[in-house]
Amino acid sequence: MYAVIETGGKQYKVSEGDEIFIEKLEVEDGATVTFDKVLAVAGETLSVGAPYVAGATVEASVVKSGKGKKIYVFKYKAKKNEKKKIGHRQAYTKVRITKIAG
Repeated sequence: MYAVIETGGKQYKVSEGDEIFIEKLEVEDGATVTFDKVLAVAGETLSVGAPYVAGATVEASVVKSGKGKKIYVFKYKAKKNEKKKIGHRQAYTKVRITKIAG
């Protein structure tokens, strides 16, 4: 059984027991999160929503929150003596899918 959920402006295909990295949620570690924006649920049959499946939910527990690896953005303009180096670390929340209902 799997489901397609939407969170943080992105879509994820999840099954029970999966651990995924999603955009940062303002919840504590160990808390339970319920995703109600379920786009599709597949078990024995496939249910596709328009845009969401009515009554379908996905429950997950928060494993940890943190920041990803640092990436560097380097902007450069030739012959203008113009350059800029910027670093960025994206915040994330790691969740474990515990139950798919619907």
